[in-house]
Amino acid sequence: MSIDWRRALAWRLRMQLLEPVGTMPVEGVVARLGAVPAQSDANAELAVRMRREQSSAGEVAHALATGTIIRTFAFRGATHLMTPMEGAAYLALRASSRMWELPSWQNHYQLAPADWPALREAVRDALNDGPLTIDELGAAVTGRPEYRHLAVAFVDRSFTLVKPLAWQGDISFAPSRNGTATFQRLDRNQRWKGLPDIDDAGRTAVQAYLRAYGPATPDHLRYWLGAGLGAARKRLGNWISDLDDELVTVDIEGDAALVLREDLDGLTGTGPTTSVILLPGHDQWVLGPGTADAHVVPPTRRALVTRGANIVVADGVVSGTWSLRGTSALVNWFPECGLPPRDALTAAVNRLAGVLDRPLRSTIELAT
Repeated sequence: MSIDWRRALAWRLRMQLLEPVGTMPVEGVVARLGAVPAQSDANAELAVRMRREQSSAGEVAHALATGTIIRTFAFRGATHLMTPMEGAAYLALRASSRMWELPSWQNHYQLAPADWPALREAVRDALNDGPLTIDELGAAVTGRPEYRHLAVAFVDRSFTLVKPLAWQGDISFAPSRNGTATFQRLDRNQRWKGLPDIDDAGRTAVQAYLRAYGPATPDHLRYWLGAGLGAARKRLGNWISDLDDELVTVDIEGDAALVLREDLDGLTGTGPTTSVILLPGHDQWVLGPGTADAHVVPPTRRALVTRGANIVVADGVVSGTWSLRGTSALVNWFPECGLPPRDALTAAVNRLAGVLDRPLRSTIELAT
């Protein structure tokens, strides 16, 4: 089975609820994407709302408050939005690396692997009465004599000691208090069912990735689940093998890529698109396959995209950047992508204006 990359990217746009725009609720969008980067509240909400036909400001915060999605440390140690169900699979993979058992961790934190169950219990106990800031959590835990030596670790704003607690499902972010992050017990979320078996989690994660980012090569899966979550290469290979009956290999201009068998007819029946879409920086459209994927991000523009520029996606390919200046949306079109499709860009700006509920006029320039 052979297809070209234009058709493959058109299919991926459809599966990522971008073309056509989807009708799923917030948690449905987050589940489909697997994870939504949450370092920027504004970008996270825009990423979700651009994938919803009808949306409103504050809907992501509402979903977090009601527990239909969670915010926690996940891929590459960064914060992400995930649903409790799909998030459990990703956290199980992240926890399977058991980084806290490394000799360097044991020496630095003076914690043996056998000390972690009691520490985890102490953290959960500290959060029994509700969310705490990291300073409050640290004070509560290090108030116990056996953990006084961890005071410096709780002051560390890289959250290195706290991340394994999130990976093991003990804590997640709660709503901020006066602009300061707080943490809560994850098991207080009724939708949280705990971490699944590692192999069940791995197979679930492979299926979820191919549904949103397929067709994808094994290298894409290793990037997402291996480099992103620390899943062992051998395990990942076993999960792919376990799903052999559910997967099909397609040829995309010489690249062997995997797709779910149930999606094959939809993929082959999808024609190329001429859509133009404006997305926030660090959107999953580019982070899912990785900014090194030249089929999505032109190699000469990778650094710009990696740094978090807002992106213009045309026919599935990053073809420019955009920024807001007062009542103008300034589009910097990459000249190597051909003539700018002005009507389509104007329509994309109008779509953005509708989501942001503010008037915007498009200004199109050629990037250098």
